[in-house]
Amino acid sequence: MCTAEATASLLQVEETFSACLARIDALILKPLLQAEPTDQKGKENLKLFLLLNDRFQALWNLTEENYRILKQKCSTSESFCIQDIYTAWKGDLFLNLYIQYFVTFTNYVVVHGFEHAAKSKSEAWKHHKTVLKQFLTDFTSETSMSMALYTVLHKPIRDHIMQYILLLTKLNEVLKEGSEKDVVTSAIKEYMKLESFVSQVLDEACFTKSLWKSLGYKFTDMLCVPERRLLEDSKNLPISASTNRSDRILLFDDVLVLIQGNSFQSFDLKLVWVDENCRKKSAPGLYGLRIVTPEETFFLSAKDPQMKAVWQWKLNQAVRQALNGKRDFPLWGKTGEGTEPPSCRFFTYVFKLEGKFKSASYEGEWHWGKPHGKGTLKWRDGRNHVGDFKEGLEHGFGICLVPRRSEDRYDCYKCHWYKGKMRGYGICEYGNDTVYKGYFKDDMRQGFGILENCSAEHPFKYTGQWENDKKNGYGVWEDKDRGERYIGTWLDDHKHGQGIVVTQSGVCYQRTFHADKMVGSGILLLEDDYIYEGNFTEDLTFVGKGKLSFANGFILEGTFTNKSGQGLQTHGILNTSNEQLDDRITKAQLGLEDFPVEKRWKGIYDQFLEFIHSGCKEETEESFMGFHIQTSKELRKSQEYLFCQRGTEDVSWKIEEILEEVVQHQGLESLPSYLEKALKSSLHPLGKLLKALTIAFQATYSGIGANKHLLTMAQEEIKYYAKKIWQFYQGLLRLALEQKGQLPEKHVEEDISDQKACSMVLPLILPCFYPELFMLYMLYHEREDDLYCQGIMDLSLFPDIKLLEFLDVQKHLWPLKDLTLTTNQRRSLIKDKCFLSATECLQKLITTVDPREKLVILQKTYKEIESTVSRVVEKDYKLPMDDLLPLLMYVVSRAKIQHLGAEIHLIRDLMDPTNQGGLYDFLLTALESCYEHIQRMRLHQRENCHVTHSS
Repeated sequence: MCTAEATASLLQVEETFSACLARIDALILKPLLQAEPTDQKGKENLKLFLLLNDRFQALWNLTEENYRILKQKCSTSESFCIQDIYTAWKGDLFLNLYIQYFVTFTNYVVVHGFEHAAKSKSEAWKHHKTVLKQFLTDFTSETSMSMALYTVLHKPIRDHIMQYILLLTKLNEVLKEGSEKDVVTSAIKEYMKLESFVSQVLDEACFTKSLWKSLGYKFTDMLCVPERRLLEDSKNLPISASTNRSDRILLFDDVLVLIQGNSFQSFDLKLVWVDENCRKKSAPGLYGLRIVTPEETFFLSAKDPQMKAVWQWKLNQAVRQALNGKRDFPLWGKTGEGTEPPSCRFFTYVFKLEGKFKSASYEGEWHWGKPHGKGTLKWRDGRNHVGDFKEGLEHGFGICLVPRRSEDRYDCYKCHWYKGKMRGYGICEYGNDTVYKGYFKDDMRQGFGILENCSAEHPFKYTGQWENDKKNGYGVWEDKDRGERYIGTWLDDHKHGQGIVVTQSGVCYQRTFHADKMVGSGILLLEDDYIYEGNFTEDLTFVGKGKLSFANGFILEGTFTNKSGQGLQTHGILNTSNEQLDDRITKAQLGLEDFPVEKRWKGIYDQFLEFIHSGCKEETEESFMGFHIQTSKELRKSQEYLFCQRGTEDVSWKIEEILEEVVQHQGLESLPSYLEKALKSSLHPLGKLLKALTIAFQATYSGIGANKHLLTMAQEEIKYYAKKIWQFYQGLLRLALEQKGQLPEKHVEEDISDQKACSMVLPLILPCFYPELFMLYMLYHEREDDLYCQGIMDLSLFPDIKLLEFLDVQKHLWPLKDLTLTTNQRRSLIKDKCFLSATECLQKLITTVDPREKLVILQKTYKEIESTVSRVVEKDYKLPMDDLLPLLMYVVSRAKIQHLGAEIHLIRDLMDPTNQGGLYDFLLTALESCYEHIQRMRLHQRENCHVTHSS
């Protein structure tokens, strides 16, 4: 058969088929469409029949169009090619219309549509019954009308598909190898699949229709829908569910149904998982399958392995096709191809059974019957949780909204979760305008955290330890209304134990508290440098026995009373034997014994220690170390950063790479630069730790907390920070080496470890705390710096030569060549020209915060002085101490560094211990001598003035 013959044969087939469709339309469809059903069932069936008619008309139109094209080709063209045979060339169009028709046809069959149609009371329908008998060649008097309709509306169409296959097969036999033959071969395969598909959907429809007939109305009304197909029935292929679970099991293409008595349970196949390797031991002689659904798990048992295998295969196929949203083509024609449905899915489900999620709707990812991955939970009461889930529970980062019953507001929790409960770092914005930033455990605030309310009538901020959702342990409370800050211990949300209160006016005191009330005696430090030791009231009134120490050294000891209208009264002894300023009084330090530095901010260190002990897993990094994130916007960005594309930083964000770099840079040469980068990075664990410590330090010592009586507390706290950061670095290094299978170095003695922390880490972290720390140093040395500044002002009045003479600098060391004169100048009046390079060098002392760099500047100043002297005497000259001090004092007086006392003591307190006794120590001592000498000069000047006035 050539292409021309095939075209002619196809033309004849299409003509015959089109005529057949025309008779079906006239004799069956049109009469039935004139029926007007009165009952609800009839109306639903009519809608379905209208859709079937639409599919029929589309099929008929396609046949007519194909017939017209073929006829036109036959009449106008002598040569034919495969493109002229639309049945093969545009096979997809034909296949889709045939599939749509038979799917709609079987939907009508399933709901007993033809049975209802056969009972139509339409007059037009009654007149066509005789013609229908003639049309149906195999029609007999015993055949039911519904069966006749069923046959007429599918058999001619199905036969036509077979004619397509026959014609294309004959054509394929005569075609030569090539693209045209490939097209025809492919078309034949698709039409054969179509034939198989038609056969299967008709069988399924009849199988399903029989089931609806056998079940009672209660089940049919609730389960019967046109699109649903029965795939297997335990009555046909025996299998049983768990004990007393069901009498009958029905597998449909969308649900699995268990029937027991007059009730049933249905399970959406999209959320059904089939496990053939169930651990539960079946009864002897039985073979089981475990069926997992969102809220229930049960077992199916078969009597032989073949039966179990069939059920397992059909269940998996049904689940897979349900997930795909369409049936296979043909229905069971892909054996072995993707038979296993995916274990991870995305779906929406409403929980029904009692439990944490009752009545909640979950939309998101699933794994073996449980929410797993990213999803959203919504409860009817307005609660809402969006985030990560693991094995059916909230696990990972999530955002939870909880409505407040009494107000139209929400509490918003943005934090990490562990096995269904809040755990790790989070930011919670409560409906009452209060915000908590800190750690959680088991849904309660636990560990280090900050609670703040800026917009309330009484704004406050608490920074410190939490336990069981309450303030417990060491913490700092700031009452912004009263202008007070409490630094001390807490118990169950109350000030309890030792505490320091610092006020905006500069007054501070230390007392013992019990449930927010002051008890016992305490120490009160007044702004005029008076100290009161004894009992006093909340308004700072002295009561009972006490001792008042004055700044000039006088001491008043006795009993104090404060009667209304009579002011403060006392009965006691005034000791005036000591008539000089007492540093023990003016510079008293609080909190050193009562708040050991090791017990402060334990909640911060615990999180980082736990992170290292957990093996530094990347997925838990933000949970343990999220405190570098201080706003909800930052937290959201941080999560996007974790789960989306990352940017680039000097320090890697991946914990594996961080551990690798820790090993690479453990040598003394590269370690300082690596630590500097790590501490500056907000993505490195050490950088995150430093950020949290900075927040705690600022909460204590900035603003109201800037009080000179807290300097030693702050100073030892910073040193301890350096020690802990060094310890955590060593912990990271130890972990990295262990993961590489290498043995870490032997334990380093604590003294050596402290020394390394001070020399290597302290200078790197000091810039973070410097503003608050230096303010404390300035306040602490305010009196001495005032005296020094007045002395500098006096010395600045001297011209250079007079000042050199006044300071007893030997004349042969005077750099007179530097005093360039103009015509109107006298050498004796020139100022700020001698030792200018040394003066400018020393002025750089205030440009850095690093004690090491300050000492280097001091050394360079010394070298500049020596260099100038060597130039004057025209030879290398090493300054002896007797010459150095006057020259250094000259340079100090000309440098005019405002808070030199604070600078000197900061360097002394925080310098590397290894520098003690060396050149740096010597130069710092010389600078201290100059500073003290300038103070004494001013003090003697004051005393002399006082004596003169007295005379």
